Amino acid sequence: MTDHYLDDQGEKSVVIVMTSGPSTVHRCATPFYLGSLLSSMDAEVKIFCTMEAVRLMQKGVAEHLSAMDGGKRIIDFIRDAKSAGVEIQVCRPALPGYEIEADSLIPEVDAVASAGDLADLILSVDRLLFF
Repeated sequence: MTDHYLDDQGEKSVVIVMTSGPSTVHRCATPFYLGSLLSSMDAEVKIFCTMEAVRLMQKGVAEHLSAMDGGKRIIDFIRDAKSAGVEIQVCRPALPGYEIEADSLIPEVDAVASAGDLADLILSVDRLLFF
């Protein structure tokens, strides 16, 4: 049998780099759901939204999206992740490409960060996931 995460008492950190956005909405719930789950298992979780994922962080966008017809809204997955302790960062260099101003982001965003910040995160975490 393999080792189980819960058997390891060391601290764990996870970064989820999210690039999926409204054009691939079927991929947008899982990163927040997984982030919530990992955080509830005492991992330090950060979700870094870049590329089209920054659109999900714009006020009014995630409120109108679901990963499947009739499913839970993406904003609710985002809020669940925040409630579980997940930190959400948005890529500053990606914002102009989608004509998004930092002051139009949802309140669940913890930081507007640089590509250098992402590089630091990548080099410092135990686990790195991409969606």
